[in-house]
Amino acid sequence: MAWNNILGERGEQLAISHLKKKGYVILETNWRYRRAELDIIAKHGEILVFIEVKTRNNNNFAEPEMAVDGKKQKLMASAGAAYMRKIEHDWEVRFDVISIIYKNEKDFHVRHFEDAFFPYE
Repeated sequence: MAWNNILGERGEQLAISHLKKKGYVILETNWRYRRAELDIIAKHGEILVFIEVKTRNNNNFAEPEMAVDGKKQKLMASAGAAYMRKIEHDWEVRFDVISIIYKNEKDFHVRHFEDAFFPYE
């Protein structure tokens, strides 16, 4: 497996651990809809939360969260809408981003941006 895939998996596991400690209930991971993927779908209280996880081994060029651009947001919104239809959604939603700088298992930094963006159509 390529290093970037391993790094991504480690980041997602750290994100899941972070979310569970904050009381989130994980509903789905790596949920796919057409060309889009939602890394984590969780419930936090009564809010349905779609979470994108971005993991990098450094931030020399940009912070990981900067990779969640307009195109990525649109794909997430499309997948989120499909998921809401699937579960017959009827409560509040939010789009979060978790940014991780991962050096090794003991040296990493997690930042959670709640309500990181609101998709407009």
